[in-house]
Amino acid sequence: MSDCIAKRELAYSARGGNERKSLVIRIFAPFEVQEGTVNFKFDEGVAGCTWEVDGLPERPTDTVYGADSLQALQLVGDLDRVLRSFRHKYDFYFPSGDPYFED
Repeated sequence: MSDCIAKRELAYSARGGNERKSLVIRIFAPFEVQEGTVNFKFDEGVAGCTWEVDGLPERPTDTVYGADSLQALQLVGDLDRVLRSFRHKYDFYFPSGDPYFED
């Protein structure tokens, strides 16, 4: 995997629980898609950008694709949508202890 270019450190607990554990969200450097590495047609210059959440039992990860490396990086940048998909199971916090989501 390519180099980690951005990360966010958070804490989480089971929904309604008190024990907090650490998690790290990582975004890796965009890469140019090569023939035979994906199962879709693409034009020259198409890029992917991989993210992962390390610390949750599920350990979610995925690769987002864009027309070029800048678009792939833009698309991968909003990982709050990933955390929202786990809100039915977990509460998320900044390292300061403040809730990650305001509602």
